[in-house]
Amino acid sequence: MTNSQKKRLEEIEFSVLDLAPVLLGKTPADTFKNSLDLAQNVERFGYKRYWLAEHHNMEGIASSATSVLIGYIAGGTKTIRVGSGGVMLPNHAPLVVAEQFGTLESLYPGRIDLGIGRAPGTDQVTSMALRRNLHGSVSEFPNDVQELINYFAPKEKRKGYVRAVPGEGLNVPVWLLGSSTYSAQLAAKLGLPFGFASHFAPNHLYEALKIYRDQFQPSEHLKEPYALACVNVVAADTDEEAKYLATSLYQMFLGVIRGTSRLLQPPVESMDGEWNEFEKEAVRHQLYFSFVGSKQTIKEKLQKFLDDTQVDEIMVVSYIYDHSARVHSYRILSEIKNEM
Repeated sequence: MTNSQKKRLEEIEFSVLDLAPVLLGKTPADTFKNSLDLAQNVERFGYKRYWLAEHHNMEGIASSATSVLIGYIAGGTKTIRVGSGGVMLPNHAPLVVAEQFGTLESLYPGRIDLGIGRAPGTDQVTSMALRRNLHGSVSEFPNDVQELINYFAPKEKRKGYVRAVPGEGLNVPVWLLGSSTYSAQLAAKLGLPFGFASHFAPNHLYEALKIYRDQFQPSEHLKEPYALACVNVVAADTDEEAKYLATSLYQMFLGVIRGTSRLLQPPVESMDGEWNEFEKEAVRHQLYFSFVGSKQTIKEKLQKFLDDTQVDEIMVVSYIYDHSARVHSYRILSEIKNEM
């Protein structure tokens, strides 16, 4: 592909992923207010969609009741698409998910996305608490996906006796999300849009995108492959300020490396006293697709990412402690796109 054929930032959509982080000294109620305010702001900035991710038993993440939070955000906005990035399907009966998102689509028509993943979004013990048993497992994921999609089919095309009401006959786009090549293969086989979690799992991004595009089979849902990649962005007025704000992101993933769950921490002047060399490298590897800096710095790095991946959409997650700085980061990113 020549340079003239490659996508430019101004040609693709930007979207937002929100894990509803709980800040040190704050509560989940504060988090939800911040999420709604952020959604209202990014709607004004021109972002395409606002997704929330299902996680459980994590002190610093408040998006466990994902469909409830989607309804709250959709109810407080007007045009931006709102959805899950994603709902972890092994935790739920497909019928329940179809009913929930059928209800959301009925309330907010034309604005709801259903992104689904096959990871539990938590630890094994919590998985058992969610399901009460492990009979429903990731091995059933392909069948569960097809069962879920079937519930949205029109009555004349639906297979089986059980119906999703509301849900039947509604256009709720189903996305497959993943951090490996598995979901890329399944999305290609079923002809569904695909999202890759490169914001925390960089290793298989290029391979997954290639598999998805090479193996894609057109369907009634999608005629051509459509790939989204999620990345971390911390933008500020200067490189120095952005690097300072990004220490909250580094502290969060340091907790992941250590297997501890903490509230989102305020930024620190230096990470030198926070991690050892092994931990530093582990965090930086996991956060390989993170873009930190001023408008110009972000612009150059993000265009290089687009050159390398040719994704159709970039979704951004920003772990920034100060809410106004978080909103400002998304404003800067939108200006990059709109000024080109």
